[in-house]
Amino acid sequence: MRDPRITKLAQNLIQYSVQLQAGEKLLIDLPNGGEEIATALVEEAYRVGGIPFVNLESEVIRKALLLGATKEQYEYQLKYDLERMKDMDAYIGVRKVDNLYQMSDVPSDKMKIYTEYSGPLHAKERCQNTKWCILGYPTNSFAQTAHMSTQAFEDYYFNVCALDYAKFHELMKPLHDLMDKTDKVHIIAPGTDLTFSIKDCWTSICSGRWNIPDGEVGMAGVVMDSVNGTIAYNVPSNYQGTIFTDVKFKFKDGKIVEATANETEKLNAILDTDEGARYICEFSLGTNPFMEQPIYNTLFDEKMIGTMHFTPGHNSAIHWDLIQSHKPQDGGGEIWFDGVLIRKDGEFVVEELLHLNKEALKKALSME
Repeated sequence: MRDPRITKLAQNLIQYSVQLQAGEKLLIDLPNGGEEIATALVEEAYRVGGIPFVNLESEVIRKALLLGATKEQYEYQLKYDLERMKDMDAYIGVRKVDNLYQMSDVPSDKMKIYTEYSGPLHAKERCQNTKWCILGYPTNSFAQTAHMSTQAFEDYYFNVCALDYAKFHELMKPLHDLMDKTDKVHIIAPGTDLTFSIKDCWTSICSGRWNIPDGEVGMAGVVMDSVNGTIAYNVPSNYQGTIFTDVKFKFKDGKIVEATANETEKLNAILDTDEGARYICEFSLGTNPFMEQPIYNTLFDEKMIGTMHFTPGHNSAIHWDLIQSHKPQDGGGEIWFDGVLIRKDGEFVVEELLHLNKEALKKALSME
């Protein structure tokens, strides 16, 4: 018998996240399995009159393919998959990770072939032309990195996914409005002294439309040549099967001109994927008060309250949400908007945003 929480999650994804309408085509994409949630999504799509399609893959098989892949092979794959995506009105991607390190020994040149395939398919076609939502899905691996039992993590996960995201959206509006009228941003933290402009950039509230779980407010881009200074990310990041730590960038006129990490060679190979990879495509602040520790999954970690992410990959196959925490235990940090201190050590300090601090927001969105 299916867990009723899976049925409820599928209903929320279909009705709230992608708002599937009668006659609309939906692609349910499972890069690494997830048959139970997929079945629930198919049933709910039919119930509202939608037309579901399912793409079921395996990370193990994907790795085997990549190890012998050629550029021409994935150009064909992109051709076929783009045609399918162009036919879709909506997309739900179920991101289920069984082994964080599954792709860690795939050579960088083979991973580049894959990013050159996935970038046009997702960043350019899916993100721009469908109603879409990406779902992080619980696994034993997630539970382990969260230092929880599998059952405890599943309970936590379904509670977070069941937040009143419509209410959360309203609570985040004052931050959206402030960012929308801001020009100059200054970030100060250990190893970080960074300035840039967000003037006239599009501000978005992320409240369950594009991701589940969710909770962030930010810019879909920055003024590209305005970024100068240094940033040291202090939240580990799992990207292309490698756990990156101690990532540090130096910017000059918008471009990453120096990049180091525990895996400096791999880091620079990723940043050399294409011309846009060394420029920033997103600046966002995490606001979810129920996500307080990293679990090495970006869909969760970037939503953590008291954090920000500053994302390489402008008009690029790369989109890498690298995260910096400003919580006191992580060294603290300050965010200044147009010369005014907005957030210090992960807590907002201006009157109109105090309700977005952890305890106030937990109370407003209580999962009890």
